[in-house]
Amino acid sequence: MSEQQDHVSKSSSSSISTSTQESEEEVSVTIGSLLAQARNDKGHSLGRRLLHLGSVPHHPRVNGEIPNVDNATLDHERLLERLGTYGLAEFQIEGDGNCQFRALADQIFRNPEYHKQVRKAVMKQLKEFRKRYEGYVPMEYKVYLKKMKRSGEWGDHLTLQAAADRFGAKICLLTSFRDTCLIEIVPRDLTPTRELWLSFWCEVHYNSLYATDGERLFCLDLLIW
Repeated sequence: MSEQQDHVSKSSSSSISTSTQESEEEVSVTIGSLLAQARNDKGHSLGRRLLHLGSVPHHPRVNGEIPNVDNATLDHERLLERLGTYGLAEFQIEGDGNCQFRALADQIFRNPEYHKQVRKAVMKQLKEFRKRYEGYVPMEYKVYLKKMKRSGEWGDHLTLQAAADRFGAKICLLTSFRDTCLIEIVPRDLTPTRELWLSFWCEVHYNSLYATDGERLFCLDLLIW
């Protein structure tokens, strides 16, 4: 076989391999999305449960300072108390720097391992609609995008807004803030078609939020199938 034929053969094999990998990822995401849609009413039930709480308008921003140990401990205790008061439970998300995207992936696809796909979708939103978001970033926008693109980079309130816009979802945060229990992030120019519920141990960690009725276990059983 000539060098040119060999090169064409390798190029063709690489193309097929890449195409197959992308197809498998698309199928996986589609299956996860369908399973999540089957349980979409869950978010509305949580919304009814917390209907009496006044939500605070969301203002996109980058991450603030991480609280010191004492304040972080008090914040966490406050969050746990709120979870117990409203009959809610956290699905614990890995603290590897991807927790916001993992928690969103769990809510959307019932699988936190889709966090890479969620981050990719959020980054696409931030790039395509730059004028919508760049005013909230206190640095050069390209630098911010390059930084946020990296796996392990902490998501912020701007990526939450971009996720709400991209997925057409209202994102509800039960927080550990002293004066702010519930924050709602709504998509711009869209009527939300779903609700995503996260707990937010402020400036420290995100978890995926559910009612304490074993529903998450049912979804895991479906995913094993």
